[in-house]
Parts: sequence; structure tokens; C-alpha cells
Amino acid sequence: MSDVVRASHILLMYSGSLRSATDRSKEQALEQIRSIKTELDNGADFAAIARERSDCLSRDAGGDLGAFTRGQMVESFEEAAFALAVGAHSDVVETPFGYHLIRRTA
Repeated sequence: MSDVVRASHILLMYSGSLRSATDRSKEQALEQIRSIKTELDNGADFAAIARERSDCLSRDAGGDLGAFTRGQMVESFEEAAFALAVGAHSDVVETPFGYHLIRRTA
């Protein structure tokens, strides 16, 4: 089991999520992130979508969060990231920050 992963993500925040400045409802965010998941499942470019649609500042780097160890991310995000095979992307993951799609890159 790896102690370090490298991952990218797409984050859609909603009104009331931590650090959110959007007026998007939770339901709208979930609908939109599910739509993005479908695009990814059909071969869309993860980094390009992150640049265009993610609410995280990591969007400028195609969603790249760099490498991290256990204990650095919120639990649900960490569990999903460490469970992925390199090159795979997650299902929708909810954290206090909103809805994420995670792609493990190393």
C-alpha cells in the first residue's frame, strides 16, 4: 500500500460549502459534477475540464494537487484518492468543500 499519492481533482462548490463564493445550490453542484463524470467516462480530458470548470485554484494547473501523504486531506477525499489505481478517476466524492472528481496521477 502506497504512503504517498499524486492526484488532480475537479471541485464544484455550492452555497454553504467551506470557502465557497458561489450561489450554486447543492443540488445544482451534484447534477453538474455527475455530468462532468459522464464526460470523463466518455474520454474527455480531465485537465482541460478542470481548467474550465473547477472551483479550486488548482484549476490553473489542470487540477493538479501534487503529492500528498495520508492525513493531509479530509478523510473522504483521502480514502478515494488512495483507493484509485494510477490513471483512474473516482466517482463523485463529497467533502465539506463540495463535490470532487479525483484522478490519481502517481
